[in-house]
Amino acid sequence: MADLIDRIPWLIVVALCGTLGLAPFIPEPHVWEKLKMLAAGDLVRPIDWFDLALHGVPWLLLAAKAGVAISRRRP
Repeated sequence: MADLIDRIPWLIVVALCGTLGLAPFIPEPHVWEKLKMLAAGDLVRPIDWFDLALHGVPWLLLAAKAGVAISRRRP
């Protein structure tokens, strides 16, 4: 799995986070809105869960890619 994550270029991951991960930009990013709803316990509709997954996957991919890169740097 780490090899698959390694093959994805950093530019693509950062571009996904900047576009899909933050869209729409105004009034606030969807992922932030959905995380606030999750914390408040208001995330109940299936479309809200889908939105959270759709806008959250680029950030999870970025975290996974960074984790793999950091773990490979250590001797």
